[in-house]
Amino acid sequence: MGSDLQWKVILNWTPELAAAAALTVRITAASFAVALLVGLAVGILRSRPHRINGVFAAYVEFFRGTPLLVQLFFIYYGLAQVGIVMQAMTAAILGLGLNGGAYISEIIRGALAGIDRGQYDAAHALGMTRWMTLTSVILPQALRMATPPLVNAFSAMLKDTSLVSLLALTEMMNIANQIYSRTFRAFEIYAVVAVMYFVMTFAFSLLSRVLERRLALGRA
Repeated sequence: MGSDLQWKVILNWTPELAAAAALTVRITAASFAVALLVGLAVGILRSRPHRINGVFAAYVEFFRGTPLLVQLFFIYYGLAQVGIVMQAMTAAILGLGLNGGAYISEIIRGALAGIDRGQYDAAHALGMTRWMTLTSVILPQALRMATPPLVNAFSAMLKDTSLVSLLALTEMMNIANQIYSRTFRAFEIYAVVAVMYFVMTFAFSLLSRVLERRLALGRA
């Protein structure tokens, strides 16, 4: 029994790993789009008093206060028990999107709270409606402030996609487990997958820094 590493084992699985990485990015992108839409809506609505704010607060607390894995299992397996059946991909995107939306809503709400109240008054004094004030004056500034934490949320979601392997989706962790079950080379395969996750998250981190600089210079 040798303890030598056999990196060549991974080469045989390069096409599968590449396809799994592409699927991981697609799941992340689709989930983040859902999360951003939900987070924007909930964050904006919670930034002002509403009768149904309690419903939005309950949503945020539930998805932030329960494990993502439980949420994914409930959406994919639990809802099927009551007749709501969906494909694994749909369940993964919905689960990740709703979970991410809860966190993003707090990012948006915090960014909106950071806008000086005088800007609202100035916009109203110019005759702008509440909707025009929000979309043309307040929200662009809030999104600029929220860019760094939003990119962090995207990176966190990218890493969270490892959990959807339990829904039988062939993303990177699923392929890694398949390779391990056939080769028993745990160190090599999980090291490679860890590096792949790191490279993707680091790339988005670099993109975030570039975007921050552009926003700071007023070019974006």
